[in-house]
Amino acid sequence: PWDLHYFQEIAETKNLSRAAERLGVGQPALSLSLKRLEDTLGVALFLRRRQGLLLTSAGQSLLKESQKLVAAWESVVSEAKKSK
Repeated sequence: PWDLHYFQEIAETKNLSRAAERLGVGQPALSLSLKRLEDTLGVALFLRRRQGLLLTSAGQSLLKESQKLVAAWESVVSEAKKSK
């Protein structure tokens, strides 16, 4: 779930440094998370531009789906905590 959460923040800010700052993590950790996600999916999620990062079509699709996945994960965690 963290890789998806990080991905969402990168997509929102369109900038690794800014996303890392907002998330309170180092830029190397954020870059590694993005690489891991891209390697797992086998597609590039962003185009690297001088003006910042631009979502690819695969990135746009993942962004839509990731919002559902993160919400589902948060629900699972919440239910698990209730059942303690």
